[in-house]
Amino acid sequence: MALTTREPSSRPGDGPSGASRWPDPVGASAGLWWGAIGVTVVALLIPVVVSFILVQTLYNPPSRDLPTPLANQGASGVTRVFDSTGRQIAAFNRFETRIPVTRADIPQVLKDAVVSIEDRRFYDHEGIDLRAILRALWADFQGGSYEQGASTITQQYVKRLYTGPQRSLARKMREAVLASRVDDQLEKDEILFRYLDDLYLGNGAYGVGAASETYFRKAVRDLTISEAAMLAGLIQTPSGDDPRSNTSAAEERRQAVLRAMAEEGRINSSERDAALSQRLVLATEDSSPNTGVTLVYPPERADTTFPYFTDYVRRYLIARYGEDKVYKGGLTVESTIDPRIQEQAEAAVRATLAGTSPPLEMSLVSLDPNNGYVKALVGGRDFTKSQVNLALGNCTGVPKAPPNEPVCVDGGGSGRQPGSSFKPFTLAKALEKGISPNKVYSGPTSYRFRNCTDRGPESGCTVGNAEGGGFGPLPLRQATAHSVNTVYAQLIEEVGVEDTAEMAHRMGLTMVRPDAKLGPGRAYGPSLTLGPAEVSPVDMASAFGVFARRGDQFPATPVARVLEPNGKPLEDNTIRRPRRVISQNIADTVNDILKGVITFGTGTAADIGRPDGVAGKTGTSEDYSDAWFVGYTQQLSTSVWMGYANSQRPLLNIKGVGKVFGGTLPAQTWKAFMNNALSGVPNAPFPAPAALANTQPFDGPRGSGPSGGRGRGGDSPAPPEPVVTAPTEPTIPPITFAGPGATTPATSPTPLTVPVPPP
Repeated sequence: MALTTREPSSRPGDGPSGASRWPDPVGASAGLWWGAIGVTVVALLIPVVVSFILVQTLYNPPSRDLPTPLANQGASGVTRVFDSTGRQIAAFNRFETRIPVTRADIPQVLKDAVVSIEDRRFYDHEGIDLRAILRALWADFQGGSYEQGASTITQQYVKRLYTGPQRSLARKMREAVLASRVDDQLEKDEILFRYLDDLYLGNGAYGVGAASETYFRKAVRDLTISEAAMLAGLIQTPSGDDPRSNTSAAEERRQAVLRAMAEEGRINSSERDAALSQRLVLATEDSSPNTGVTLVYPPERADTTFPYFTDYVRRYLIARYGEDKVYKGGLTVESTIDPRIQEQAEAAVRATLAGTSPPLEMSLVSLDPNNGYVKALVGGRDFTKSQVNLALGNCTGVPKAPPNEPVCVDGGGSGRQPGSSFKPFTLAKALEKGISPNKVYSGPTSYRFRNCTDRGPESGCTVGNAEGGGFGPLPLRQATAHSVNTVYAQLIEEVGVEDTAEMAHRMGLTMVRPDAKLGPGRAYGPSLTLGPAEVSPVDMASAFGVFARRGDQFPATPVARVLEPNGKPLEDNTIRRPRRVISQNIADTVNDILKGVITFGTGTAADIGRPDGVAGKTGTSEDYSDAWFVGYTQQLSTSVWMGYANSQRPLLNIKGVGKVFGGTLPAQTWKAFMNNALSGVPNAPFPAPAALANTQPFDGPRGSGPSGGRGRGGDSPAPPEPVVTAPTEPTIPPITFAGPGATTPATSPTPLTVPVPPP
């Protein structure tokens, strides 16, 4: 994989030849000082690099034979996945595909695309590109980014064939020497052919022959300019830029390749513009060829049970161990899925979507907060039609998580906006800072953030409640139950945006950066509390599971154990210990408040008749484009998302519901699923928070809107009901579900054995 860089801009003041593109907080003199240091560092590195090349050339002349290649890259052991009863549900070797091709099969347009984006000077350098190395060093020093990398195509080929991917200076030096030898002994087109014939391009496709068949169902010799550009764009991050699960990222890379090809003169401007207009479109099984778009086909139908869940397993393992380990490691994977609960989840989603059509979609994820095991996962209505797994997220730019911390799992497209279901993270941080749940706030129809400099009603400085309703004075507890946006706008100003983001990340929202940044120079504002940050249903179920577990975190996982071919555990989640991420009393207090959402707030449609044993939060994003209900008991934490997969289209007039809030169809789906999944499992009331055990909850004015009636918060309203006193009953020990795999016997005292509900 090439080290990604971007060519220095030729615009004045942008890059090494001009002033810094970033504001200089300490003045121009400091910038000159750092510039002088940079020039000195590069000046010192030049003789070092040149000396190294000379010494290696003297002591390792290019005429010497190349070393023996690493063990056969094609050797593969079958990775088998089992459900919690020991039944095999998937085998990942079927994802690996190789289709032999000859040099004559590789079209010139594909060679041009790959060279343009990966190694523009491929035909000019001798295996290593000193100019690119110095450019990359300068980029690292400046903190900028470049389009081209220091690692040449020849070096990438050598790394795969001879040196391996381990990170070390010695390996990198050996790679450079061998690249020089390869360049001396082989023709350029032969090097490029060998590189392309063995290149991994995602979805188990090794080599461009397999990739062409996998994505376009055509021979590689027949690729168009647009198709060649898409394949070239996959080289750097085949999983992150997967056109089936992250179409927008793949499209961005395709366009970058086309522009690079035009800049290098390998296609003309007319060819570039024509190809740019042929955007990526996901095909269906009955799609016919269309010259106006670039069709990417779904994978050939395979016999796999619970395809969205097994896709999650595959992506989770790749995120942890890499693709070679998954496709070739011969692993035994004891997954966490409970077939009964999975079937109930699929039935609940299927019933809600009945009578509707794509692109309307729904996702449901349910996990056990007492061990993090994902028991059920539905990523959409039909995996054969769409491989965008809507239960997952978008992990672009998210660093790899250390052990025992939540793992971001890619594959869900751009992610989903949580709306008001994000508010509990602001609430938890407020409680952590000592703000009382009984603190009284005003709940006006609209609220303008303090010190907001944008102008105009659409600037983002002004927050309104759903449907324009307003409240009078009310405590934080009631504002949460009724999801009052204007109260939470005031709350995050007290709590702090970065502190709120840190809390959300700490609790398991892997896509939310703890510093509240969106990227270089961009940051969330106080509207973060209303849920503009993308999340995934897996992360939401896991994060709310921290409340259910009373402050302890077991990160979400689809695997209980992963075993090497010799039986040695590669990962064993049957013995992991939880992390304490918030205090027990803060979690108890959040639980006590979120019970009100279901008892008398916006989520009454989710009431499953478990007194004091169920809590949750509704969420509806701006313009009704995402609707959520995330709720939990001590045994299961479940998130439900509904929306349109391909756009921010509003959820209007669906199955008799004019405007779909989180408290409507998502809450009803959650209720249908949880009633079945928990059938036969005793109710377990949440323990009362110690500080509130003898406190009567506020039951004063409900507030009034402009006309004197009750106003609305951030989600669908419900008629007010009497507020119950915080419970004091002792908790019932959490239920432990059956362990996965034939080697892990069931230990549940109350197994979930209810029949599957009808569609």
